[in-house]
Amino acid sequence: MSRVLVTGSAEGLGRAAAEALLSAGHDVVVHARNQERATVLDTLVARGADIVVGDFAERDDVRRIAGELNDAEPVDAVIHNAGVWSGPAVMPVNIVAPYLLTALLHGPRRHVYLSSSSHFSGRPALHGVDWRGVSAGSYADSKLFVTTLAAAMARLRPDVLSNAVDPGWVPTRMGGAGAPDDLELGHQTQEWLAVSDASGALVSGGYWYHRRRLQPHAAVHDEAFQDRLLIALTEETTTVPT
Repeated sequence: MSRVLVTGSAEGLGRAAAEALLSAGHDVVVHARNQERATVLDTLVARGADIVVGDFAERDDVRRIAGELNDAEPVDAVIHNAGVWSGPAVMPVNIVAPYLLTALLHGPRRHVYLSSSSHFSGRPALHGVDWRGVSAGSYADSKLFVTTLAAAMARLRPDVLSNAVDPGWVPTRMGGAGAPDDLELGHQTQEWLAVSDASGALVSGGYWYHRRRLQPHAAVHDEAFQDRLLIALTEETTTVPT
């Protein structure tokens, strides 16, 4: 059994993944943005889940959570599920927080990053990106960046399984009630990549949709762009991935 951190697990795909992993007998660490939202996770905590609380738009919160996790039982895998659709928190939550957790956490040998088909509309340009969220960020750009982060980690950390998943346009609060994709299929690939020992899941550097590996935006596997992104994030956060 594995110990898995699922970020943004108060509702939607993150909660569904956490519930499924708990039901399968895995140790799960759930995450909520604040104490008020943490109360909706009481039922999962009662089932044995551990919980961390912090706003991923705030770098100090991300660093604190990483420290708490490093002082506890090691995490085997991270599902980087937390995300926002619009507003100033887009870049801090969708790319800076996953980068910091990847750089700071000790132990995880699997990282699953939430991408989106929107990443195909992202621009592989880093000049002028507002990493701190002073103004509204581009969701498409953020998803291109996090998909590229997944590919870069796969290339630079051969001992880690690093993949990106498009969960589809599913009927969550973010996706809306009329979203056409399957909510159940929307979280199963993340769980599979995080814990399965099946040969199909023991790969790295993939972009996945419903357990099918697809070709991402051409920039994702551009090593020069990967390197520029990592340099930008390292300089912005003064944190180097180890």
